[in-house]
Amino acid sequence: MDQSIYLLLVTLCSIALLLVMVTRLKIHAFVSLLLTSAFVGLAAGMGFDEVLVSIEEGMGGILGFIAIIVGLGSILGKLLEVSGGAETLARTIVQTFGSDRTSWGLTLTGFIISIPVFLDVGFIILVPIVYALARKTKKSTLFYAIPLLAGMGVTHAFIPPTPGPIAVADILSVPLGWVILFGAITGIPAAILAGPVFGHYIGNKIHVDPPDFSETAEESVTETNKSDFFMILTVILLPLVLIVLATLLDLLVEEGTIAEGILIIEILQFIGHPFSALTIATLMAAYFLGYKKGFTGKEVLKFTDKALAPAGLIILVTGAGGVFKQILIDSGVGEALAELLLAYNITPIILAYIMAVVIRVTQGSATVAMVTSAGMVAPIMSEFTLSSPEKALVVVAIAAGSSILSHVNDSGFWLVNKYLGLTEKQTLKSWTVMMTIISLTGFAMALTMSYLFF
Repeated sequence: MDQSIYLLLVTLCSIALLLVMVTRLKIHAFVSLLLTSAFVGLAAGMGFDEVLVSIEEGMGGILGFIAIIVGLGSILGKLLEVSGGAETLARTIVQTFGSDRTSWGLTLTGFIISIPVFLDVGFIILVPIVYALARKTKKSTLFYAIPLLAGMGVTHAFIPPTPGPIAVADILSVPLGWVILFGAITGIPAAILAGPVFGHYIGNKIHVDPPDFSETAEESVTETNKSDFFMILTVILLPLVLIVLATLLDLLVEEGTIAEGILIIEILQFIGHPFSALTIATLMAAYFLGYKKGFTGKEVLKFTDKALAPAGLIILVTGAGGVFKQILIDSGVGEALAELLLAYNITPIILAYIMAVVIRVTQGSATVAMVTSAGMVAPIMSEFTLSSPEKALVVVAIAAGSSILSHVNDSGFWLVNKYLGLTEKQTLKSWTVMMTIISLTGFAMALTMSYLFF
């Protein structure tokens, strides 16, 4: 147990080192994670050569999956952005829900849009609709912005193919289908409470007019082509449906409910693999949102290049998280931590949430909080022999923890502050509270399901 306590102290020191490098020394998260991983390995007694081998294996092991998924997802999101597909989807949903239930429509819009499109990009694209609605109804912009942001915040954190949950799922070796399924189950109540419910409250509590630089034209909510709407919805949701279907088929085959070797089942499993599903969706987007919208092949290629630039940064940070996980496994730190948890009866899902909360609040980046806490929890989970659904709930817990208390060290805080024309105090009362509601509700749902069903 003395050795376990020593390794626990090494881990705690490594987290402190990581946070100091990111927040105080302003060293990039990618480099900070690599340095922290090396520190853990050496402090735990690994040789220099062993540390280098673990770094190489950890980086290579995760990038084979992450690079493809994040790359395809980024291209899909970029095509949805430049084609106007995101705005078309939003306008149609808002019109369908009507003026009395607009906040619900905006929550659904954010929930769908943020699946392929990064939250900051999606918000910038759709915020003119928020301005127009606020001007038309004379209500606070928060009445409409918070529901939209809540929907985006949930899927950005909980539902692949956004980079965060993909990274955590790969580090923890969880099939994406389970993450999508449980992410949606836990995310829907979180989006409702943080969106229409809290949005109605804070919109009446704090009145904020659209900022002076916003559009004044009312045409931000106009008639849209219904066929375009269903095509865009299909492109976004098809890969999720295929991935979940393949996951369920894998489960049925494992249980013996469906016999192995059936051709149609093998085909569905193949096209439902995340690689295949996202490739199909990306090709559909390139055709329907690219060529059919009048873009040339050269222009579509240009959009693709632009999409992959920010994806590269996410891929490297995620890879560094994989390095951290591998070092914890190879050094024996993960096994020692598992022994401590078993001794004190602490479940992985609670540890995962607490670790994500601490790292998120301290350094601000949700992605760093996700990959770091996932790297810590991964070697521990093997000692608990968890099933894939149970592991998926741990993924949700990490996603929930990394969403909490977004404040001045988070770029999302300033994005909302700027585009809605809020003061720092108003942003804390609205955006920060909204993200905290998402976090607490998501974790409560995940923890409840883990006790009820597993």
